[in-house]
Amino acid sequence: MPSTKLPAADATGGKAAAQGEGEGERYPVEEVALVVPETDDPATPVMTFRAWTLGLASCVVLIFLNTFFTYRTQPLTISGILAQILVLPVGRFMASVLPDREVRLLGGRLGSFNLNPGPFNIKEHVIITIFANCGVSYGGGDAYSIGAITVMKAYYKQSLSFLCALLIVLSTQILGYGWAGMLRRFLVDPAEMWWPSNLAQVSLFRALHETKEGGKPSTGPSRMRFFLIFFFASFAYYALPGYLLPILTFFSWACWVWPRSITAQQVGSGYHGLGVGAFTLDWAGISAYHGSPLVAPWASIANTAVGFVMFIYVIVPLCYWRFNTFDARRFPIFSNQLFTAAGQKYDTTKVLTSDFDLNVAAYDSYGKLYLSPLFAISIGSGFLRFSATIVHVLLFHGADMWRQSRRAIGAAAKLDVHARLMQRYKQVPQWWFLVLLAGSIAVSLLMCFVWKEQVQLPWWGMLFAFALAFVVTLPIGVIQATTNQVWT
Repeated sequence: MPSTKLPAADATGGKAAAQGEGEGERYPVEEVALVVPETDDPATPVMTFRAWTLGLASCVVLIFLNTFFTYRTQPLTISGILAQILVLPVGRFMASVLPDREVRLLGGRLGSFNLNPGPFNIKEHVIITIFANCGVSYGGGDAYSIGAITVMKAYYKQSLSFLCALLIVLSTQILGYGWAGMLRRFLVDPAEMWWPSNLAQVSLFRALHETKEGGKPSTGPSRMRFFLIFFFASFAYYALPGYLLPILTFFSWACWVWPRSITAQQVGSGYHGLGVGAFTLDWAGISAYHGSPLVAPWASIANTAVGFVMFIYVIVPLCYWRFNTFDARRFPIFSNQLFTAAGQKYDTTKVLTSDFDLNVAAYDSYGKLYLSPLFAISIGSGFLRFSATIVHVLLFHGADMWRQSRRAIGAAAKLDVHARLMQRYKQVPQWWFLVLLAGSIAVSLLMCFVWKEQVQLPWWGMLFAFALAFVVTLPIGVIQATTNQVWT
């Protein structure tokens, strides 16, 4: 979600020129009150030449890198924090070398801007990071639709034109921005929607820009030097398991002790088993569920840990060894492959027509399709998560959503200190998001007719998908905004 809710301090980190109304009022969420400043200087320049240049560059680079690295066995996600860190010295360099000169577009008919309006400030830094975050998917590195296109081309050898694939990616991404804008009254404005992952970035912004109160010299290393030390240490740390010694990516001692035992591989393997006793030095594996364990609330981490133990160490072993659910012991305990009844790899080309439709007669002749037990239970539990998400949000946040609904149709609502600070700025019109939403829906429906053979989804199926997104976007957003847990 956009970080429009979080006000920024001025470039020097001193007291801002403007104070929010109701000074002294604390934000109701303690974590936010301790991290996010409650003052603001509206005169600080934001949409500068530096911000546009570095913001667009950061967005493009992160999109490329995350798409490139998503094909690893352990996908490496490069978050917006990397851009947040790297653009600071670049922004300060641009502030030192660019001339203080006014540039007029078409003689001033399209407006003008200053190449160097002053020192590189925290608000420019924030808007550049928002640009960069547009190149990062919350559930992973790249856009979800790229995974679907990859499956179509790599596994089904389906021809897909570049224009069709491009429109699939753009329409699905823009659809998300449209929904986000339409739901900002529910997911951004309420004080209870505090988005824990944003606090880490806000804290880093303040550490990089603010100075110590009183100007007293520090006895230890400066904040920037401290950061650079750990930056290069982190790089060296990742280089060890990632490139120099890949065996440490997942070290399964049980597989080493009993290399010929199938059961030991099933229980101890970190790649193809339950991972009992295995450990990793790869941060992508350590932070697989929450991104950073320092950001997610403790209750969310504990809840995920309990669910993981129940799922991996209780349900899956019972279904595999005790009950042999769906003939589970014929197949690997953990695999994303498809299998025949004999445990061989399933050849999907034998049951598909030239138009990639299911050939029922060929399917009956070839045999049923089977999944590994862990993969099958994971897919099945997705339907449970779907219902649980909606019920949880209605029970715990239903009253808040009702109050926001009343506000949306004109009823007055109490604003927190940050919302009052944001009233000083002109809001993005709601119709902008409506245009994005309607435009992406129209393009998607058009693709169902123009590229019917490639898209393979009828127009009514597309409308059903939009309706499903309408139902689940708000509940999923509420859970992520309060727990940092992404449900996909």
